[in-house]
Amino acid sequence: MKSIFYKIALIFLVLSVSLYSCSSNSSDNLPMDTTQIEENVQNSTWRITKFIDSDNDETNHYTGFNFTFEDNGILTTTNGTNTYQGNWSITDSNSNDDSLNDLDFNIFFSVPSDFEELSDDWDFISQTSSKIELIDISGGNGGTDYLTFEKN
Repeated sequence: MKSIFYKIALIFLVLSVSLYSCSSNSSDNLPMDTTQIEENVQNSTWRITKFIDSDNDETNHYTGFNFTFEDNGILTTTNGTNTYQGNWSITDSNSNDDSLNDLDFNIFFSVPSDFEELSDDWDFISQTSSKIELIDISGGNGGTDYLTFEKN
């Protein structure tokens, strides 16, 4: 009888350790509050410090432009001479899981063509109060695009 009890206890211990070791403490698995991210981007102006379009560095197209994410979904960018307006939002692409990986940072510009390149539903790589790193893998050509905003 003791032998069966010890076997059951051993099985329970092994299962407990296995389940615990499968859990992850990665920040990517922590629930993200879209409101917190929205408040962060609306708190200041931002600049693009990296834009890689399918292995082509096009960051220089945005040099000198500051981006303002307004609370009404309007995205305004200006370099002091030219001003363009677009739209932005953050959406949850999977309502069953609120991880950072499932949030989309949506940007839309209709003109000019350089800013149209930013129009996409970007996935978060990382997000802090001063830096937002985004990625998009194109469904058409399979190219990978990277976009980084840093707070001014």
